[in-house]
Amino acid sequence: MISLVAFLGNYGTQYKNTRHNVAWLFEDSLSFLQFSDWKKKFQGYYTSDDTLAQRRVYFLKPETYMNLSGDSIGQLTRFYKIPPEEVLVVHDELELPMGTVSLKKGGGLGGHNGLRSTKAVLGTPDFWRLRFGIGRPDHKDIAQYVLSDFTGDEKIILSQIFPAAAQLLEDILSGKPEDFLPEWNKKKLMP
Repeated sequence: MISLVAFLGNYGTQYKNTRHNVAWLFEDSLSFLQFSDWKKKFQGYYTSDDTLAQRRVYFLKPETYMNLSGDSIGQLTRFYKIPPEEVLVVHDELELPMGTVSLKKGGGLGGHNGLRSTKAVLGTPDFWRLRFGIGRPDHKDIAQYVLSDFTGDEKIILSQIFPAAAQLLEDILSGKPEDFLPEWNKKKLMP
């Protein structure tokens, strides 16, 4: 059961369309959150919904910048007493090719500072992750790559994979995430 979905990203117009903000772009595409009443609290914006899962689920967009995302997540989980195993973090993933969506629980952090911060605050890496592949750059400047905008072709790919990922998220929220692991371990939706 998932009680919190946290979309990792960086706030500010200069980061709006960057690879590091793919989770925020995904959240913007979710029709069931389109008319939500987002409130500023927990060092970010949050809302909740009780229709998708027949129980209350919280959604959070930390405004701490990526490297301190865990601070925001920790505040909300402590306030609503949500255990780490009920947290789903949506984020970008360098180790997966563009067009790939992956669901996993726990595991390594892959050098992702938002995940590292979340692990530090929750005290465990055993939270759920919904990962959007952004691929690795040809060069070694990872920071420049993740903070650069998606190309036109990449934006088209995102527009084509977001609907399937949205359906997956709805299914996860109304069921058990572990039921979707076999199919969504590393699902390549676009070539």
